[in-house]
Amino acid sequence: MHRDGICRVTNRLYTKSIEFGDINYQLAQNEDKTTAFNYWCDFYNYFDPSISLQVSCISQKARIAEMEAAIRIDERNDEFDEIRREYDGVLKEQMAKGNNGRIRKKYITFGVEAANLKEAKPTLERIETEILGNLKAMGSAGRPLKGWERLKLLYEILNEETQEPFRFRYDMLHQSGLSTRDFIAPSSFDFRSSRYFRMGQTMGAVSYLQILAPELSDKMLTEFLEMDNSIVVSLHVQSIDQAKAIKLIKSKITDLDKMKIEEQKKAVRSGYDMDVLPSDLATYGDDAKKFLEELQSRNERMFLVTVLVMNTAGSKKKLDNILFQASGIAQKYNCALKRLDFQQEQGLMSSLPLGLNQIEIQRALTTSATAIFIPFTTEELFQTGQALYYGINAISNNLIMADRKQLKNPNGLILGTPGSGKSFAAKREMTNAFLITDDDIIICDPEGEYSALVELLHGQVIHISPNSKQYVNPLDINLNYSEDESPISLKADFVLSLCELIVGSKTGLEPVEKTIVDRCVRLIYQRYLENPSPENMPIMQDLYESILAQEEPEAKRIATALEIYVSGSLNVFNHRTNVDINNRLVCFDIRELGKQLKKIGMLVVQDQVWNRVTVNRAEHKSTRYYMDEFHLLLKDEQTAAYSVEIWKRFRKWGGVPTAVTQNVKDLLASREIENIFENSDFVLMLNQAGGDRQILAKQLNISPHQLSFVTNSNEGEGLLFYGNTIIPFKDSFPKDTKLYQIMTTKPNEVNENGGIVHDE
Repeated sequence: MHRDGICRVTNRLYTKSIEFGDINYQLAQNEDKTTAFNYWCDFYNYFDPSISLQVSCISQKARIAEMEAAIRIDERNDEFDEIRREYDGVLKEQMAKGNNGRIRKKYITFGVEAANLKEAKPTLERIETEILGNLKAMGSAGRPLKGWERLKLLYEILNEETQEPFRFRYDMLHQSGLSTRDFIAPSSFDFRSSRYFRMGQTMGAVSYLQILAPELSDKMLTEFLEMDNSIVVSLHVQSIDQAKAIKLIKSKITDLDKMKIEEQKKAVRSGYDMDVLPSDLATYGDDAKKFLEELQSRNERMFLVTVLVMNTAGSKKKLDNILFQASGIAQKYNCALKRLDFQQEQGLMSSLPLGLNQIEIQRALTTSATAIFIPFTTEELFQTGQALYYGINAISNNLIMADRKQLKNPNGLILGTPGSGKSFAAKREMTNAFLITDDDIIICDPEGEYSALVELLHGQVIHISPNSKQYVNPLDINLNYSEDESPISLKADFVLSLCELIVGSKTGLEPVEKTIVDRCVRLIYQRYLENPSPENMPIMQDLYESILAQEEPEAKRIATALEIYVSGSLNVFNHRTNVDINNRLVCFDIRELGKQLKKIGMLVVQDQVWNRVTVNRAEHKSTRYYMDEFHLLLKDEQTAAYSVEIWKRFRKWGGVPTAVTQNVKDLLASREIENIFENSDFVLMLNQAGGDRQILAKQLNISPHQLSFVTNSNEGEGLLFYGNTIIPFKDSFPKDTKLYQIMTTKPNEVNENGGIVHDE
């Protein structure tokens, strides 16, 4: 096995392997399924007789240590380690509850015959490029395996019982004098039995699939892989030259016609009707003619296919049960699993993803009959690094771990009807992010739902209300506010939005009024620009007085509209900021602002967030911003336009905004707002109302089967859109944890003081 992944299997056969990802085949609409199937047919048609091809689908027990390492939340020796331990325990529990530690992977191994490595390499690289292109066209991510990765894969198949990690480096070969085979070999092999084999402590048996069904199903391979034990399904596919294939079929038809004539002669001699023929002869004759027609008139080729199924277990008794189950699946689809008597060693070697077939039991199939063994089921999403937990895949039961910051556009939406688990999903994500990343987290909380969680994590809760003594100054400015234009110009844009909201006429501010506001904004920041100290930061009073001092009659109208917010009963925003808005976790609680002020409050919070994003950008730090009840911001043209602007601008500056809303119709109310939907690569969709379901199905091209996961679904169940990946998920977060008690918003579980109601 060479470092670049090329393996010399025999003296003349050189092979390479590609790992490929899943696509949403099971959940797709029928036309999408047909498209995927046609692509898979094109994939097979690419191979000519000089290329040997093996498709391997492997379901094996994950090495627990590796899986736990991937989801582990490391302690940081701070006051939150107890919560980290609890969250870490929850993830381990969810993993154990889910797929029982099974991982399913798929590989394409292809090989060519050549005199030496130098001759084989360019051909293999050309084939690799073509295969990766074909996979990409289907939406499946493929990647070639390096030599170390191929050896690790072989090691894991051959050493199933050990939890020892694969320890190998290429420089070890020179030091030890061993070959790559020595590093992957199990402790022993035993092929003395005719129907079983043993490798190390593992018992195994290899069977071949006898295809008896006139029509095959695309579900058979999926069912084999869903068995709750280790299994390797290998398809060895050898293309036959088209001219040779046609010639072969024609000679078979000739043979059958000859037999038919012989039977007719016999019938005449015996004195019975010459049209009475043996049923097999008639059936095979029709099948052969149909086969020929497909080869000649459709885009079909002929392949010789060997399907091998290798089952392994810790004991013979367990293995027999598994074999019985596998045989049942084959019978269900009118096929049979036949044991390879006295060929177990050859069967094992042919099941390894090395591209060598030592079993000479082949079945001639057309392209579409070969492609029906479609290896795709549902996409998986399990990333490592700073990946967060989003539940369990509802189809495969695997953990869903994803890092939104790896998306081209990490902006996100959490959608769902009341009671579907929106706020809980948002809290779970922000808690997870707080525990494992260094990101800042800011929450705009119009319903007062997040205070308990923020206080648990020692964050700053800022209560903004007419009666509160906590103040945030809407005119706070950060001099790094914009990179393209002056910070004052961008701040003026925000103040104009604020004034339009305050003046409240249908047309907003007139051009003259906009000019006045813009002029005054530049005047009031003059002192701060010269000497940027906190006492020089302007407040609403300064803006009011500056506008009032202008000569135009329109200035009086604006100033009068502003008066209630400066010296009247709604003067909550006419103060300098007196709270710590630099805490890593900040929650702006605007529940008590009332209808008049709530939209202004949300706009002010957005501007504060933009200030933080610009500061964090210089420090190369991400800022996560959560907006609950987001539909409130979309009802006014000014706040909607400002929100869309933030949505577009955030990504460049390291911001990760998340909108939580139940009203999908508001998201699509105008072309402008629709940009929010189009600029969000992350959508967590929970139970949806009937009207919204239809809008979303059209907008996101969701199949009826996928739609069923957001139709009358339970809380914490739905669909996750991550870039082009769509995954149905479920999350039953353990209720006996401190975290659940802090995150839940169910009325029957929360008492009036925000605490938890415990059953006696």
